[in-house]
Amino acid sequence: MNRMRMTTTGSATFWALALLLCPTLAEAQPAWPSKPIRLIVPLAPGGNQDLIARNVMQRVAVEVGQPVVVENRPGVGGVVGSEVVARGPADGYQWLSISNTFVTVPSVLPNVPYDPVKDFVTASVIANIPQVLVVNPAMPVKTVQDLVKLAKARPGQVNVAMSGSGSTGHIASVGFTRAAGIEVTYVPYKGNALALIDVMGGHVSVLFDQVSTSIPLIRSGKVRALGVTSTRRSVLLPDVPTIAESGFAGYEAATFNAVLAPAAVPAAIVSRMHAAIAAAVKQPELRGRMAELGIELMANASPEEATAFVRSEVARMARLVKEAGIKAD
Repeated sequence: MNRMRMTTTGSATFWALALLLCPTLAEAQPAWPSKPIRLIVPLAPGGNQDLIARNVMQRVAVEVGQPVVVENRPGVGGVVGSEVVARGPADGYQWLSISNTFVTVPSVLPNVPYDPVKDFVTASVIANIPQVLVVNPAMPVKTVQDLVKLAKARPGQVNVAMSGSGSTGHIASVGFTRAAGIEVTYVPYKGNALALIDVMGGHVSVLFDQVSTSIPLIRSGKVRALGVTSTRRSVLLPDVPTIAESGFAGYEAATFNAVLAPAAVPAAIVSRMHAAIAAAVKQPELRGRMAELGIELMANASPEEATAFVRSEVARMARLVKEAGIKAD
């Protein structure tokens, strides 16, 4: 009996001490972040996505008190870098930068090694960038409607450049041709830079490109802008109507950028990153610098809202890819 009483007393003493120590043990856990953070950009350096990620993450680093190292891991339309994050540690120290391609590629390429819905959670959308429909200045068209009339008069003879199946420009053009009821011929390129050169040279007729990269050529008269893909006009091209207001109500094909994490990252860490992004994109100097390039910085109200948006885009692109019969190059 004495032995039992001693054991019970000892057990009670142990748990009493444990309860007293719990706050100390919790305080001993390092707060996130306690070391540098890595953001994977699954594309080559130099593009809009890379530019936006680097500029926004410089400010995020200030907000969280740790460096954010941006690393480019290009390959297979962003699949290589995305898989690195999907299969990486879920500790909040490795994040992924995405654009529209992320939500399209799984429906275009076979056997993508991750699930864009189940394997990721989104901290926030960080930017919105309109695209612009440009043509060679020698083309006998001045408006979107002029282009549609020409394409209907010459089925399959209007050439549209694209930088790969499922690319942002390709999806924008598919949405437009379906809305307009026109038949065109697609000409694949390894990137929009090469496509722009051929549009200027008259070797290809039409291209959907980012406002930021086309605007110097538009202003110099080397290409002609017919319409922008956003729901409102670009502040950099106030005289260029939206495609929606050019007779195609509801049309929209703006590019978005967002920051994702592996799905198992603790919600508290995702919320902390969201808060840092929301603070970063409000900085007037950063917003002004990006606006000069046609880039609108933004943040969602919450990670839940951001995640729901990205997942809805995955579903929307899956429907479009199936209905339009888009195949891998």
